Amino acid sequence: MKKIQMVDLVGQYAEIKEKVDTSISQILEQATFINGPQVHSFQADLEGYLDIKHVIPCANGTDALQIAMMGLGLQPGDEVITADFTFAATVEVIALLQLTPVLVDVEEDSFNIDLKAVERAITPKTKAIVPVHLFGQCADMEGIMKLAERHNLFVIEDNAQAIGANYTFSDGRKQKAGTIGHIGATSFFPSKNLGCYGDGGALFTNDDELANTIRGIVNHGMYRRYYHDVVGVNSRLDSIQAAVLSAKLPHLDRYCDRRREAARKYSRAFSGHPHIVVPKAAKNCEGICAECDCHVFHQYSLRITNGQRDALAEHLGQQGVPFGIYYPVPLHLQRAYADDRYKAEDFRVTNQLVKEVISLPMHTELDDEQINYITEKIIQFLDS
Repeated sequence: MKKIQMVDLVGQYAEIKEKVDTSISQILEQATFINGPQVHSFQADLEGYLDIKHVIPCANGTDALQIAMMGLGLQPGDEVITADFTFAATVEVIALLQLTPVLVDVEEDSFNIDLKAVERAITPKTKAIVPVHLFGQCADMEGIMKLAERHNLFVIEDNAQAIGANYTFSDGRKQKAGTIGHIGATSFFPSKNLGCYGDGGALFTNDDELANTIRGIVNHGMYRRYYHDVVGVNSRLDSIQAAVLSAKLPHLDRYCDRRREAARKYSRAFSGHPHIVVPKAAKNCEGICAECDCHVFHQYSLRITNGQRDALAEHLGQQGVPFGIYYPVPLHLQRAYADDRYKAEDFRVTNQLVKEVISLPMHTELDDEQINYITEKIIQFLDS
């Protein structure tokens, strides 16, 4: 059996090597390193894939979130509601812009932001909601958009982990993750489902005016060289990263299908185990999780319910099985974001999840031998 990797980017590269190498060589020969034709080509291709009017590339996913909030004109003191159970980048940019982060609990099954908790958190100071499509599955966007419309709020989708996923509305209509809110933000970090070979990110919107504002923000506030019309930042996707993404984009759906196939095999192996909770399907999802297009499995995350998560993690390390614990400490308990407003009882689900979740190897190159080895080691340990 070949060595198990949490993410196998080497194997994935081998499949697209000729295209990537040729594209990068052209950039080196032409010296079109910044804002070259590869960036514009990738932008257009991603707009077509997502069926959205505007894709604005930027330097990374964290920048994308910050630029989205800048583009919407959020002001210091404005409250922004987001999930407690996620990576810190989401709340980090809120704090950096001197906005007020308001953390709320998540759903037990999907790990995504709890709509009822969002509604309870809305105040006259609330200006935006940032649902995080955690681990590759959309939050309840239909409910969130209705709630936002009632309260005149912006919705910024944190789509760093769910590019390629579809959201199914109650009437059966489908839409790509990241294209439903007023603006979507994503990351092209190498381990993402659509990842480059460095840092990269993008914003998505159908709003022409907002797109124009953001195009200025990402380029030092310039629409014309040396004329600065808005306060901006320096956040650009370089040509080499765009070339890598262009090579991968035609394969994205197949990459997601391979992840779903691996997830399906994991879930079948763990089915019925008394101490394992496998990923659950979100609202309006067709079929069961891993058998439809609602989840792209950026992570395959289990819940270990018998208090043995940490012991299992140690065992997997000893058996040569990599794993991830996303996330070991909720944001409301992080020193940087602690606040007297937060009470333990407001985060019942999150406080439980951080004790139970563990993510298994998940990538396009997983084979049956590896999956069988991983699942056997987990079941044997929990049954011993």
